[in-house]
Amino acid sequence: MLDWIANPKREVTVHNSFRLLVAGLLAALFTSFFTTAPALAAALAGSLLVSAPAQAQAQQKIKIGFISTFSGPQGVMGQYMKESVELALDHLGRKVGGLETEIIYGDDQFKPDVGVQVAEEMLKKHQVDFMSGIIWSNVMMAVVPVVTGAGKIMVGSNAGASPLAGAQCNELYFTTSWNNDQTPEAMGKYLQDKGVNDLYIISPNYQAGKDMVTGLKRYYKGRIVEEIYTKLGQQDYQAEITQLRSKNPKAVWAFLPGGMGIQFLKQYDQAGLRGQLPLYTSFTVDEISLPAVKDAALGIYKTRYWSPDLKNPANNKFVTDYKKKYGKLPVFYGTQSYDGILLIDSAVRAVKGNVKDVKGMVVAMRKANFNSVRGPFTYNVNHHPIQNFYLLRAEKQPSGDIEMKIQSTVFEKYKDSYYQDCKMKW
Repeated sequence: MLDWIANPKREVTVHNSFRLLVAGLLAALFTSFFTTAPALAAALAGSLLVSAPAQAQAQQKIKIGFISTFSGPQGVMGQYMKESVELALDHLGRKVGGLETEIIYGDDQFKPDVGVQVAEEMLKKHQVDFMSGIIWSNVMMAVVPVVTGAGKIMVGSNAGASPLAGAQCNELYFTTSWNNDQTPEAMGKYLQDKGVNDLYIISPNYQAGKDMVTGLKRYYKGRIVEEIYTKLGQQDYQAEITQLRSKNPKAVWAFLPGGMGIQFLKQYDQAGLRGQLPLYTSFTVDEISLPAVKDAALGIYKTRYWSPDLKNPANNKFVTDYKKKYGKLPVFYGTQSYDGILLIDSAVRAVKGNVKDVKGMVVAMRKANFNSVRGPFTYNVNHHPIQNFYLLRAEKQPSGDIEMKIQSTVFEKYKDSYYQDCKMKW
């Protein structure tokens, strides 16, 4: 219309009085606008300032990539982790940090190279805001540089590779589990205090397997009759059982997690060694293996930072709701995954949903400001928990079920052995 008024030569016939009327109306409109514009602008700006954060939060959706092993004999561990993540979301109203949340699950297939491929796809295709999960230390060692290199926070929920607790610690890497050495260190102390001698050691040949043995020997100073490293994922232990018989040890210590532990425990019992040769373990007897091996686990000891019978409100709620939802006891792989989601939730809430504020979220995570199933804990300088470790024993309950029960506290507020190699300052 403005163009039309400015062009009287346009081939349109309009009555002069109508033309004057339109011009007068436009002049009045422009005068009114420029008179009231400052007030309108101020009001509009104020409205935007008030509503912008709420709109941004309402529209924002965060994505969490969760990597674990979901296939093969070790896939049962990943399933427990996924179930615990879903329970954490239930407890948070399906919103992490108050924001709509999508969890993208990825199967590393028990392979570091596949874990890297899955992580890269989550970062590039799905554009996740956080990464979490991972059972195996060799997979974790491969994935962490990919995630932190992309400027994203990695919350490990099982694997505790020692380099990541020491010289390779990273501001963007947190764990809700432990350093690999800590659990067997607690067992080593128990065995040393008990005066156990002539120990046979069996562990898988990979990063965590070697870390576990290192941790055990840091406190256990008795005689070791044999130290055997088996193939990762091995299912047949007849040769090792025959060999340990010939060595005539006074006791056996085993680190054989997941499906490896189930097969070893069954074969150990079938060989008639249970009750004859004391078996002490780290991550071998747990809530996954107990239903499978049943009485073959009776009386076996282990050390751990958590147990279903640990008394605190957060753990009571977690165990009760997990049993109600899934009809079984949770396992520590799941508790760590559950805590990982709550840790991320605490960070997102601290920055009021601004997940671009990575530094702010790191500061918040360092406070461990959430109700952990293990009870209150603090983070060490290397972003590893300072926490208690307990001695547990497999015992038959009145119901006939076999469960792990806490016998004593081995360490209180225990720090890992590598934090002094970490160069982070905060």
